[in-house]
Amino acid sequence: ALVSPASAKKIPASVTPISRDLYRPSDTLLSEIKALVARNPDRLTMDTVRAGNKGYSAEMLVVTFNHVKKTVHDGSKIKILLSFGQHGRELITSELALSLLYILTEKRKIAGVDLSSFEKILEHLVIKVVPIENFNGRKRVEAGEICDRRNGRGVDLNRNWSVDWGKKEKDYNPFEEDPGTAPFSEPEAQIMQELSKSFKPHIWVNVHSGMEALFMPYDHKNTTPDGAPSHLMRSVLENVNHRNFQDSCLVGSGGGAVGY
Repeated sequence: ALVSPASAKKIPASVTPISRDLYRPSDTLLSEIKALVARNPDRLTMDTVRAGNKGYSAEMLVVTFNHVKKTVHDGSKIKILLSFGQHGRELITSELALSLLYILTEKRKIAGVDLSSFEKILEHLVIKVVPIENFNGRKRVEAGEICDRRNGRGVDLNRNWSVDWGKKEKDYNPFEEDPGTAPFSEPEAQIMQELSKSFKPHIWVNVHSGMEALFMPYDHKNTTPDGAPSHLMRSVLENVNHRNFQDSCLVGSGGGAVGY
């Protein structure tokens, strides 16, 4: 069941309300994305995925960018999965998803980027974008629970995966970090698990807001994996940090940088 505005608490007078000049309501944002897909059928397609568990249901829009119309599973292409809005309160991430889709289709001018080279790179990519992973949780935020990170029934989707499921750190907050009744108990996590299995991305970026950081595995350890792929990932992130963010971001494992 989707969350109704009436079920949310009233915003306290001391809390700054959501700025509608900065953040679109979720329905408006998704409508704009659907219209963008409809205007660009040569590049974009979309699917609506649904799942449910014990009376609770979730729905997720998945947009696929494929510049040259070959099969999504064409082995010659790099597959990238980009997911936004896993936590309801992180509204800006879904705005970023919309901006990215515009860059891939209609608003092609990018500062400092050669568009001909950009187009050639896009020919070799298939990109799946999940603009709002946690639609029900975002609805709670829009209805007044403006600092809520959980899904529509109070589970932190970022704690509902199987690795280290249920482990409680010293600073565990049961209100914010409820892992659910079991790994993948939540429909949203089930959808993302199935999407990752079926799409098999070479790269998966889970976009959050709240700090300047470029994280890599592991979240549950104060280490990063051994081996060449891990070293290459760190090198790429450090290069991105230097070229685009003037070395302002933390780079490394989430577990090490933040202490997850």
